[in-house]
Amino acid sequence: MSSLAPLPHIIMEPIVRSALLEDFGRAGDITSNAIIPADCKAAFMLNARQTGLVAGLDLVMLTFLLVDPGISLQVRCPEGGKVSIGETIAIVSGPARSLLTAERTALNFLCKLSGIATATAALVDAVRAHKAKIVCTRKTTPGLRALEKYAVRAGGGANHRFALDDAVLIKDNHIAIAGDIRTAIERARRAVGHMVKIEVEVDTLDQLEMALQAGVEAVLLDNMTVEELARAVAMVGGRAVTEASGRITQASAAAIAATGVDLISAGWLTHSAPILDIGLDLPSDRNCSRHLN
Repeated sequence: MSSLAPLPHIIMEPIVRSALLEDFGRAGDITSNAIIPADCKAAFMLNARQTGLVAGLDLVMLTFLLVDPGISLQVRCPEGGKVSIGETIAIVSGPARSLLTAERTALNFLCKLSGIATATAALVDAVRAHKAKIVCTRKTTPGLRALEKYAVRAGGGANHRFALDDAVLIKDNHIAIAGDIRTAIERARRAVGHMVKIEVEVDTLDQLEMALQAGVEAVLLDNMTVEELARAVAMVGGRAVTEASGRITQASAAAIAATGVDLISAGWLTHSAPILDIGLDLPSDRNCSRHLN
C-alpha cells in the first residue's frame, strides 16, 4: 500500500479554480460551445507519450468536476505508478463540451506534476545504494509550491522547508550582513522558539567548523567537491544533519551520496524538470454520440 498521502481538497481547489478562471477568459470555451452539441457525450483516454511516473490525478479529477459534475474518471494507472509510452493512465467520460473545456488545464497539472515526479524518481534511483534522501527546495512556481512539493513526494523524494517560517536557514547574505557565522547563529537562536531548527549554509571547511562549534542542527554544504563533502561529513561526525547542494545531476548524485551526506537538495526538480508528455485522445473506434454506452 502506497504511503503517499493525497493533497487535501481545500489546498487544491483554490489553485484549480484560479487556473480554470484564467483559461475561461471572459466568455468561456467559445470553440467547443459553437461546435459540439450540448447533449453530446464522449469518452477520452489520458495516454502517456513518454515513460515516467504519474502524479496529479486528483487535480485532474477536480479540474473536470469543477467544470462539470457530470464527468467521471476511471483510473488505470495509480498515483505514483509507472506508465509506459502508449499506456492509458485514465479514461474520462461525460459531456463532450465540458471535457474539451477542461482538457488543457487538467493536462497542464498532470504533465507538470508527472514530470517532477519522474525527475525526482531518477535521482532517488541514482542514490538508492546510499542513505541520502533527495529533497527539493523553495525554488518553485509562485502559487504552485504545495503541488510541486507533492510531486516530489510522489517521485520518492522528501521536502525541504515549505516557507520561510518552517526553520532558520542562514545563508551567505545573512552571514555577510551579520558579520560572521557565529553572530548570525547567536542572533537566530535568541529570536526563535525551542521547536525551530537552525541550518547554516557553508562554502568552506573553516566555515563548517565555526558552525559546528556554535551547535547548529544542520549544515548546508554548498557547491563543494566530492572530496570536500567527504571531509565535511567526517568533520561533522553525526553532530548535525548534512545537506549537499549545488549542481546536482543524475550523473553526479551517486558520487555525492557516497560521501555519506544525509540529504541532497536539487532546486531544478521543481523549477526546471521537463514535463511528462500526456495527451487526451478520443479512441479511434468511438465517435461523439448523443448517448454514452
